[in-house]
Amino acid sequence: MLRAFIFLTGFLAFGTMAAGTSAQAQGAGGNPFAPVITVNDLGITGYELDQRMRFLELLRAPGDLREAAEKALIEDRIRVFAAERAGIRITEEAVNAGMEEFAGRANLPVDEFLKAIAENGVEPQTFRDFVTAGVVWRDLVRAEIAPRVRITDADIDRAMALESDRGKGTRVLLSEIILPAPPGQEGAAMAEARRISQLRGEGAFGAAARQSSASGSAARGGRLDWMPIENMPPALRGAVLGLEPGEASQPIQIPNAVAVFMLRAIDEGGPIADTPQQIDFAQLLIPGAGTETAATLIATLRARADTCDDLYAVAKGIPPEQIQRETLPQTRIPQDIALELAHLDAGESSTAIVRGGNQVFLMLCKRDRIYGEEDLAPSRDEVRGQLMNARIAAMAEGRLADLIADAVIVRND
Repeated sequence: MLRAFIFLTGFLAFGTMAAGTSAQAQGAGGNPFAPVITVNDLGITGYELDQRMRFLELLRAPGDLREAAEKALIEDRIRVFAAERAGIRITEEAVNAGMEEFAGRANLPVDEFLKAIAENGVEPQTFRDFVTAGVVWRDLVRAEIAPRVRITDADIDRAMALESDRGKGTRVLLSEIILPAPPGQEGAAMAEARRISQLRGEGAFGAAARQSSASGSAARGGRLDWMPIENMPPALRGAVLGLEPGEASQPIQIPNAVAVFMLRAIDEGGPIADTPQQIDFAQLLIPGAGTETAATLIATLRARADTCDDLYAVAKGIPPEQIQRETLPQTRIPQDIALELAHLDAGESSTAIVRGGNQVFLMLCKRDRIYGEEDLAPSRDEVRGQLMNARIAAMAEGRLADLIADAVIVRND
């Protein structure tokens, strides 16, 4: 996998180009075999430039083909120059294998591929030179960069966690108002929520949040940070996505409270992930909600507990029944807890929920996808390989950029 990826990276360096048409490139004095560019004293002839333009046109590369061909040939010369300085030597067999691999992407054997490009004026040597530059760069990257890449178990854990997809799909920017609805006061809370749901604009909603909301966001006018829509309980996603910016939702009943949301903005950065979530979270019940003792313990927890595992050590002395850690499908989590978890990242906490005089210290441990039979989770080895390839590619790109910056490039036309 690693070999193929580095090889492909070397080959497709010309992938993003700018528009134009092929034309006969001439060297000094009209001689197509005279150098038109020298790169670290390695010449690029007008004939090579014309051939690369024809090759890129055949591959349907977009953009200004002369500019693209110059860029690709300069980079090829730099790759070959760097490999020679590093003592990298490639065999004829390696080049032939590279030609077979590239032709195979068009589902053609090499001889048929060469015949096809010849019909468009591209010589076999042009293809061989193109492949050779990719092969020597692959070997240089494998020798100098790949051994320096280390992927840790923590890297894999982060990549496999659902938070690694944050920002790839639809995100929403919400404000919230949570109205307490203790037994006997449900009707009054619902009536107030209906009134709030008629408000329009962030200013009016923010004022209502500061006055009436029991959420920790009340002092900020109910404002929440950007949130991936899939983090919200599934039953609420449709209600939020149906809003226009500045519009409030209908009242939403949650345990002992009523919630109203206002959509401030939406960022449709990609499709909404339909993969269900499984959420690992911890709850610590702190007696005496609102008291100084409870506030002191909450401050200690936030200062010293960076993960859910830390809670047990920091909350030493609290009865075990007051600490609860669960891993549940998102659909089975009580809605008030699910709403709080929706805007938390792993290791973050909330104290917005009060139950029976206890302040609930709620911490998100992690999110995971729930994979079905046809949507199998990648193995740790597969994720390790993907991370390694991505890191090697980024480092190779940086190395090539440094080599280009240090190169002596002279245009002779």
